[in-house]
Amino acid sequence: MPRFKGLFRNHGRFLLQGLLILGILLSACIPQIQDPDRYPFLTVTQTLPPAQSSVSERPVYSPGELVDYTAAAGDTLPNLAYRFNTSIDEILAENPIIPKDATTLPPELPMRIPIYYEALWGSQFQILPNCTFVNGPAQIGFDVTEFVESQPGWFKDYEQFAADEQRSGAEIVNYISSRFSISPRVLLAVLEYQTGALSSPLPPDNLEAYPLGYINTGYHGLYIQLVWAANTLNQGYYGWLTNHLDTLEYLDQTIEHPDPWQNAATVALQYYFSRLEPKEVYDQTISPTGFLKTYQTYFGDPWTCKPHIPGSLRQPPLLLPFEGGKTWAFTGGPHTGWGQGDPWAALDFAPPSEAGGCEITSEWAVAAASGIIAKSEPGLIELDLDGDRDPHTGWVLLYLHLGTQNKAEAGDLVEAGDYLGHPSCEGGESTGSHIHIARKFNGEWIPASGIIPFNLDGWIAHSGSTEYRGTLTRFSETVIASVDAEEKSLLSARKLSP
Repeated sequence: MPRFKGLFRNHGRFLLQGLLILGILLSACIPQIQDPDRYPFLTVTQTLPPAQSSVSERPVYSPGELVDYTAAAGDTLPNLAYRFNTSIDEILAENPIIPKDATTLPPELPMRIPIYYEALWGSQFQILPNCTFVNGPAQIGFDVTEFVESQPGWFKDYEQFAADEQRSGAEIVNYISSRFSISPRVLLAVLEYQTGALSSPLPPDNLEAYPLGYINTGYHGLYIQLVWAANTLNQGYYGWLTNHLDTLEYLDQTIEHPDPWQNAATVALQYYFSRLEPKEVYDQTISPTGFLKTYQTYFGDPWTCKPHIPGSLRQPPLLLPFEGGKTWAFTGGPHTGWGQGDPWAALDFAPPSEAGGCEITSEWAVAAASGIIAKSEPGLIELDLDGDRDPHTGWVLLYLHLGTQNKAEAGDLVEAGDYLGHPSCEGGESTGSHIHIARKFNGEWIPASGIIPFNLDGWIAHSGSTEYRGTLTRFSETVIASVDAEEKSLLSARKLSP
């Protein structure tokens, strides 16, 4: 059982990608508001204050009516067309300054967007900006351990066996923040809001069970609950940005659509709390006096960070991630970068194999671009392309399932095509030796397909109907993802000039 400054082995083991977080079902049992174990921030006799909002309800717009909109960091034309129930062509016609081949739009760009009304729009109140949500530049210099130690709450003395190691509470937050690329401040605010982790001297009575309210067999204990929370928050954030999410379903089975003007960080929090709280509790949580107030109490005004995604973002040139002159199989089309579901930020490649399975291979994964190894841990490395050694900033490539033997070490300078390590099954469960590669920019996962697709030496990634399916195309050639490494999935990397 969990104890403070002692050993605890959780009932679930942290699983790293795709099928590795097993059994995450994004649903929860309908709670009773009178249950103080489910809602430690409420008491049985407490009366909820009315939810506050500084905005009024949206009018019923006429079809195609023009509305004002100011671009936020990371906005794209396909996403805006989806949110406002319009088309890219209609947006371009009203905003001729925007080029047809635009990727991300410049933050603060004033726009006029034709809107087509949809009933049941949700709250207009924005809780956090996107730059505060991701584990990006705004988190540079934040020391989780130092911060937690400075607080009076029970969390500073908490320890648990998590991800194969005994870790302090602060180390658990750091670990999950790094893997899912979510701000550690957001995770700490969630822990405080739901369990009093930073302020209460005593932990909640349900700490060994479901302290964050996600009730599912195998998800006992704080660590695995926080893994689920991070995964769910990413579902909301990237689901909103990639048009995979347009409806929130509450515990009473009513639905709502996020407001078209809403930003991804706020939708992430709306999605997360909508799965845990009765509607009357939820309405308070997403108001100015709810979760935001907790965040502000500990971390100040979240809206002071600078937009982390610039306009016209483009991927730098990248090679295929295996040795020139070799032929590998494209075994996984766009799928999760980390966790389960959104974001579909990763691709998988596997070397030829006679025996199959997790055999030791002499084949090499290589650097797709020049940079510095910012992180080298069991099963993974992060290759920092801007050379500042900080994975919070610039373009970063995540390589997963690299074997321990001959793996590049943190601080190594590499050139495009240099060896990084051998494909393996390390770093999580895998049915065969392969590598998983994903991109981040300023801490935000970049989807493998879409407005800024993976371009690996001219091979362009396209999503399939489900995760792991999809294609790579180069001119008239197409390879199709196949977990069985069928002939249709084979492709060769060109040899680099000496």
